[in-house]
Amino acid sequence: MRPNIRPQLCRRILSLSALPTWTNFHMQCRHQHRHFASPASPAEGFMQGLDTSKLLRHTREQALANPELQGLATSTCSLHASSGPNIGAPGDTKRVNMFQAINEAMSIALSTDENAVVFGEDVAFGGVFRCTMGLEAKFGKDRVFNTPLTEQGIVGFGIGMASVGHTAVCEIQFADYLVNEAAKYRYRSGAQFDVGGLTVRMPCMAVGHGGHYHSQSPEAYFAHTPGLKVVVPRSPIQAKGLLLASIRDRNPVMFLEPKILYRAAVEQVPVADYELPLGKAELLKEGKDVTVLGWGSQMYVLETAINQVEREVPGLTCELIDLRSILPWDAEAVVKSVNKTGRLVVAHEAPRTGGFGAEVAATIQEKCFLRLEAPVQRVTGWDTPFPLVFEKFYLPGVARCSDAIKKTLDF
Repeated sequence: MRPNIRPQLCRRILSLSALPTWTNFHMQCRHQHRHFASPASPAEGFMQGLDTSKLLRHTREQALANPELQGLATSTCSLHASSGPNIGAPGDTKRVNMFQAINEAMSIALSTDENAVVFGEDVAFGGVFRCTMGLEAKFGKDRVFNTPLTEQGIVGFGIGMASVGHTAVCEIQFADYLVNEAAKYRYRSGAQFDVGGLTVRMPCMAVGHGGHYHSQSPEAYFAHTPGLKVVVPRSPIQAKGLLLASIRDRNPVMFLEPKILYRAAVEQVPVADYELPLGKAELLKEGKDVTVLGWGSQMYVLETAINQVEREVPGLTCELIDLRSILPWDAEAVVKSVNKTGRLVVAHEAPRTGGFGAEVAATIQEKCFLRLEAPVQRVTGWDTPFPLVFEKFYLPGVARCSDAIKKTLDF
């Protein structure tokens, strides 16, 4: 029998945040953070024009045309078995941005799983980026609640709840507790315990003016941790489906959310309960000359770079792939594409040395060596800390990505 520990633990952790000295400090920090932190709005000239991006689905027909959502357009579609009465009807869509899609996914998870809880820094207030807005009012303080500002405490609490069968969805900024505990829990206990119900949401990546505290891309750190799954969505449809799949997956999942896309990426999203497959890349555009690979917000930079190069070089076509899952990653799909095109450009915001693009490049060199027409090109952040005013120069922009595509074609 599963021990009913949630009420006791909730009261305990909430009592910690009620300590007078902690409350004063916590409220001061939260006030300062809200005053100075950007609500994920882009810097001037950064990540603009997404309303015309072909990577977003602007009509109901486009949203439901995704082969991974096959069946949602009809009343005979197979929804998740536990879908409740508040879940939208099959075939319905609505225009939402990415943070709203994430909110909707958590709402569905809480509606369909009585053991699900959502907690973290300021989540009861809606969160810094409003991703948990309205969830406390809808599901109550025992299921959606704030925690003290301690990442190790938040993740440790989530590990404890997941180990006894609860579905824990927590939000943090960064914690190595995930590496030492969550990823290895099943293995070091000889499969007696498992924290597969743990999903950790982490806002990440740049907004153009976040500086050294709010612009990091930590996916490579976690990709080096067997036992975790690491997911990065690029759009509202992807965010909702991948988050629901992550919450229901029986492995601890790091769900990295590009915060620039919370409001910038807006599209028609199916209102029904649906999941998208983890560990599977998505082919967004077919081409014959070069494979271009990325994930998260970098996909929109690559889309623009591809359009620019294809206008400049008549007859050129690029194949665009969104990796989506960093761990495990869909090497098979990338290898298949590179065997066809003979060239690969991979781009990410994280620094070059040790970035996940290096793992992709090494795998392609091993598996496609005799088919390669040029060395794999990586377009990344620089191997240096960067101040706020230079953030836009640090990031791999359209010019650097288009130059990399041309370089591999000219080799």
